[in-house]
Parts: sequence; structure tokens; C-alpha cells
Amino acid sequence: MKTEHIKALRHVLALFHGRSSHRWNGEDTARGRKVWFNCFERPMKSERHLWASLNYVHHNPVHHGYVEHWQDWPWSSASEFLREIGREKAEAICRKYPILEYGKKWDVY
Repeated sequence: MKTEHIKALRHVLALFHGRSSHRWNGEDTARGRKVWFNCFERPMKSERHLWASLNYVHHNPVHHGYVEHWQDWPWSSASEFLREIGREKAEAICRKYPILEYGKKWDVY
């Protein structure tokens, strides 16, 4: 997806992140914990970067122990992704563009 209005999009995301993290932290009595952290734009440098990024996003809930299978995270695009391209192609993409050390350190909270 691409937008010519990145500044406006980032502003709306910042408002959403601020409000939802404040509420979520309140529910967990964990003020100061960073629920949504650091929205930034990063252009995709290559096809490998695009697919590794998508694999990372889809597998992040598994990495953090929220779900056992990446397609089980209810707020993910993973189920739609599987419906659109099929399991066989999704598995081929995962093998061809593995996560490896992608996101090391900056995804830890």
C-alpha cells in the first residue's frame, strides 16, 4: 500500500497509538509500558525486504507468545493473505524469504 499523505497518516496513527496504549496500560495497571512504539516509515528496498517484512509482521505474535500459529492472531492480515495466495505459496514465500535476525532488538519491549 502506498500513500501520498504519509504525514497525515502518521499523525492519525500517533493519536490512535496514544489513546489505545493509555487505555490498554490502564487495564493492565502498567503505566509507562510501551504498547505501541515508534511508528516510522521505511521504504521497501527490494522484493526480499518486502517479503521478509511481511513474514516478520505475521510471525511477531508467535515470537512474543500471544498465539501458537501466526494465522491465529485476530488483528493480523495473515488469514486474508492465506486466502488470497494459498497455503502452498505462503509456505514457499516463508522458505524463500526467512525472517532470520530481522527485527532483532527493536521489536523487544
